[in-house]
Amino acid sequence: MKTMNLQARKLDFIQEILNITDVGLFSRLENLLKAENEKTKESEPTPMSMQEFYSMINQSLADANAGRVIDNDTLKRKVEEWH
Repeated sequence: MKTMNLQARKLDFIQEILNITDVGLFSRLENLLKAENEKTKESEPTPMSMQEFYSMINQSLADANAGRVIDNDTLKRKVEEWH
């Protein structure tokens, strides 16, 4: 139901855009859409490469071997302190 409503709204919006005769209004709408799309792209996580993945694993193993770790109970207490 919501999808159909969104589809209908998109079609109505397209029709409104097609009827725009004011170049300034069209440019403002165009810029707004571009800016919103950029925000969306920036907020989406990007997948890491296999090289980054293996690098993180190697760093984690090195940290563990060097004793740079904490136990679960300590971690839970630290997280509770954040709230």
